[in-house]
Amino acid sequence: MNRYPLWRYAILVIALVVGFVYTLPNFYGEAPAVQVSSGKATLKLDAAMASRVEQILNGAGVKPDFVQFEGTSVKARFADLDSQRKAKDALGAALNPDPSNPSYIVALNLLTRSPHWLTSIRALPMFLGLDLRGGVYFLMQVDMKSALAKRAEALTGDIRTLLRDKNIRHSGIAREGNTVVISFRDQATMTAAHNVLSDQLSDLDWVEGGSGTDLKLSGNLKPAAAKRVQDTAITQNITTLHNRVNELGVSEPVIQQQGPDRVVVQLPGVQDTARAKDIIGRTATLELRMVDDSAEAIGAVTGAGPVPLADEKFTDRDGSPLIVKRQVVLAGDNLTDAQPNFDQQTHEPIISLTVDAQGARQLRDVTRDNVGKRMAILLFEKGKGEVITAPVIRSELGAHFQITGRMTPQEATDQALLLRAGSLAAPMEIIEERTIGPSLGAENITKGYDSVLYGFIAIMVFMICYYLLFGVISTLALGFNLLLLLALLSMLQATLSLPGIAAIALTLGMAIDANVLINERVREELRAGASPQVAIHNGYDRAFATILDSNVTTLIAGLALLTFGSGPVRGFAVVHCLGIMTSMFSAVMFSRGLVNLWYGRQKKLKSLSIGQIWKPQAELAAGTKA
Repeated sequence: MNRYPLWRYAILVIALVVGFVYTLPNFYGEAPAVQVSSGKATLKLDAAMASRVEQILNGAGVKPDFVQFEGTSVKARFADLDSQRKAKDALGAALNPDPSNPSYIVALNLLTRSPHWLTSIRALPMFLGLDLRGGVYFLMQVDMKSALAKRAEALTGDIRTLLRDKNIRHSGIAREGNTVVISFRDQATMTAAHNVLSDQLSDLDWVEGGSGTDLKLSGNLKPAAAKRVQDTAITQNITTLHNRVNELGVSEPVIQQQGPDRVVVQLPGVQDTARAKDIIGRTATLELRMVDDSAEAIGAVTGAGPVPLADEKFTDRDGSPLIVKRQVVLAGDNLTDAQPNFDQQTHEPIISLTVDAQGARQLRDVTRDNVGKRMAILLFEKGKGEVITAPVIRSELGAHFQITGRMTPQEATDQALLLRAGSLAAPMEIIEERTIGPSLGAENITKGYDSVLYGFIAIMVFMICYYLLFGVISTLALGFNLLLLLALLSMLQATLSLPGIAAIALTLGMAIDANVLINERVREELRAGASPQVAIHNGYDRAFATILDSNVTTLIAGLALLTFGSGPVRGFAVVHCLGIMTSMFSAVMFSRGLVNLWYGRQKKLKSLSIGQIWKPQAELAAGTKA
């Protein structure tokens, strides 16, 4: 009656071993390390960089525990902090001879001390939140001047198109800072332009000036419009940072505005700090501009003359100079999607881009008039632009077009990821960066650990004293539940914060509640006169429905928190929901397995070690006798 088949015991043993193995890395701690990653979107690391890093470290007399290439970075682990600092200095000097234009990011990091056999099976420690382990903290400054300048540049193009459509002639349009200046030769034309622009472009205040044949119409952004541009820029940048953090897979990030032009980014529990800085610190924006193929531009390329005022000089990927016009045909904020792909004819890697309706209209207008000319696609990173490719316009472009050029499949994937994560409305600069150590978190960890430990001990003492052997079995099931919960959190690489520790403590209480229900059901069966074997069987079977109902209703509440909550609430909900599932498994299957193993083979079982059982009949008889 009370016997488990071997396959059930096999499941329990496997669960116990897996739980132990995947919980084990959390007890090894972490070691100081240095991580090297790419500092540019167009620079990709490969396995050869690991050998180069090892050579640099050997030359500097620093001996690492190991050097390994993982994904997109090279990591080297060290035994102490002194070796870590020496390694960082040596690698920084060797890999970045020009500190003002670093090609690689050399950052301090932490790696687990787990043995290689554990890491090889992806048995890694769980992340700890910013309030426990610390994490990465960035304070970023949004370049509002650049946002206003970009808006003024866009308005300049709109003005040129509007006056051309209305057939109003002018003698030149120029942008002076954030002011758009239009030149006219007669008053009537300027008045007509003033009326049209005031009606169509309400964001600008127009002022007439000049005299004779040198008349000027100057437009400045209205204060309300300028504020709207700034608010939109910081809102879009926050959204973009959220998208980039999602690409990193960071749990419970905190990204919020601080003041009118600053953004705080907190990445609790992140281990790959170099990649976090690489992705979040990039101010990558995409711009499409026409290549200037005039005689003056060709002279600037060969060094025979200066760069024309309306142009800028950039470097192609092969190092050759290229002169492009300042006017932006399409900006990155018009981009809606970017996916790596392959050309169906040449089978070369390409990036398929999709733009919004405004961007499609701008592309059609420009490319229709410039078929046969080159259009440069520039990627701006950290204030410096680089030409990705400069293809010849073969036909009119629309909402969908492609970037082709000398790209490897991996480069196409990386650039598409960066562009897909979102374009910043304005450049951002990291003005403060902190890797927060667990100085305060150590106290929180100790208190959280003590609360769980002392709570477990108190529950254990009560259960053993009240239920005797069944209390011991319930305590073992509770420990098994805690083991499985920690293993799941480690396997999922979840971030554990203080609310998560509170959820663990709550899970212990809920899990032992299920064992209390089972034990009391068994007692009820014994009071009703059932034999010990029947009492065990009926007690577990009849308690299961109650346990299931209570856990399902609690799980619904946890899923609601997980769906609608954010930040610490979401962290609590994750641990809470996982704890409900592990408690169901441990309280019912594991504890019954132990009971069956101890009592199931005893054919002439006369009693159970489950504490004092009060029988109503005995109490009634004692009262009558008195």
